[in-house]
Amino acid sequence: MSILPDWRIRDLALAGMITPFEDRLVRTAENAQVISFGLSSFGYDLRCADEWKIFTNVQSAVVDPKAFDDRSFVDVRASEIIIPPNSFVLARSLEYLRVPDDVMVVAVGKSTYARCGIVANVTPLEPGWEGHVTLEFSNTTPLPAKMYAFEGCVQLLFFQGERPEVTYADRRGKYQGQTGVTLPRL
Repeated sequence: MSILPDWRIRDLALAGMITPFEDRLVRTAENAQVISFGLSSFGYDLRCADEWKIFTNVQSAVVDPKAFDDRSFVDVRASEIIIPPNSFVLARSLEYLRVPDDVMVVAVGKSTYARCGIVANVTPLEPGWEGHVTLEFSNTTPLPAKMYAFEGCVQLLFFQGERPEVTYADRRGKYQGQTGVTLPRL
C-alpha cells in the first residue's frame, strides 16, 4: 500500500470520491480565520456538519452498542457546540465520501483540536464504503470545550493498494450509504 499524494486525491475527488470537494487548504472563510479544511499535501481535512449528538448522564442511561438508548444523548443542530468536561460527542462530516475499491482511508485528529484536549476517533473507511462519516470526539479536559461546524475536524489519509477480494460494498456493510449521525448497528 502507498499513501496517495494531493494530485491523486484531487483526481479521485473530481471523479466523485469527495462531495463537496475543496481543492486547496482553506484557512479563511468570509474574512475570518477558520480551522483549516480541504486538500493538503497527503490528505484531506474533513469538515463537521452542524448535526451533533452530545452525550449526557441526565437520564442515567447505559451506553450499550447492542441496545443503544436514545436517552444517552441530546441532539443539537448548531454551528458551534460545547462538549462538557470529560464527555463525548458524535458528529458527521459535511462531505459525502465514495471510497474506491482499491483505497483505504484512515482519519486522524487535527492538532488544533488535540492541543485543546479534544481527541478524534474515526474507524477506518474500507474500500468500497460510501456515506457521511460519523465522527467521534472526546473532551479529555476537566473544562468545557468548543467545536465548530463547517470547519476542519479530522484529516483523512488515503492509502492505495490492490482491490481486496470482497469490498465493504460487496458484503453490504451495515453502515453503507449512511447519512446523518449514525448510531451503532448490529
